[in-house]
Amino acid sequence: MWQPHYTNVAYVLLFALCLSICVEYTQAIRIPAELRNYNDNKSNGTSINGRIVGGVVAAESAAPYQVLIKTVWDSHVCGGAIISERWILTAGHCMEDFPIESLRIVVGTNTWSKSGVTFRPELAYRHCRQDMPMYQNDIAVVRLNGTIQFNNVTQPIELHTQPLKAGDLVTMTGWGSPLLNSPNTELLQTQNFTVVSREECLERWEHHTGVGYGHICTFSKKGEGACNGDSGGPIVYEGKLVGLVNWGAPCAMGKPDMHASVIYYRDFIERSLEQCTRQRS
Repeated sequence: MWQPHYTNVAYVLLFALCLSICVEYTQAIRIPAELRNYNDNKSNGTSINGRIVGGVVAAESAAPYQVLIKTVWDSHVCGGAIISERWILTAGHCMEDFPIESLRIVVGTNTWSKSGVTFRPELAYRHCRQDMPMYQNDIAVVRLNGTIQFNNVTQPIELHTQPLKAGDLVTMTGWGSPLLNSPNTELLQTQNFTVVSREECLERWEHHTGVGYGHICTFSKKGEGACNGDSGGPIVYEGKLVGLVNWGAPCAMGKPDMHASVIYYRDFIERSLEQCTRQRS
């Protein structure tokens, strides 16, 4: 029986599914190359203190499904969402920039420096068509090395099953930076955003190839949005998980943020879980 290799990259092809078991590397919110040197943090006198940019501090039990992904050197990497006692979801690119053995998954805390319960990522399934086209199919299903004990500050989140529509209000949470290339925030931030139609999103992004059918597009106003370190974090609608932060413009500069839709990738998620179960049976 095939077994995953935990120190090198292994690739798995299933009949109706394209998966990667990736154990290589991670990063923060992705920024298109043409915008990486853009800094609009001073324009219009807009306040972008705190983080998520324009957000507020989340209540202690507001997002018990939130996870923190960091390195063993205490460097912030990404966010994620608990979906069961052994599994989390995050962005695929959050499993790219550091060796998997150097990553830690922390649950049960809203304060970055306050120790919650820490796990190691045992393996990660990434979509094998990640970045084909660029910035699309950016999702990963990660298995932890231990079982999460659920309580009032640590809970799984149910996956939403119905497509969203333009105008729906969703909630983002994360520890991302208040400014581009600045340190992450200490306290978990939260902010509401409005779902934007694909047509409007394409228009606002001038038909950027990174705007895919597998994305949820959200916007509020200039000065509010995702920034470094928010990648992989949960996007929630009516208490259920609908998306994972993927990419955007640095930071909160007036363009929509893009998130992997868990509704669109539901089959990928379910088959990833099934594949691991079969391998271990």
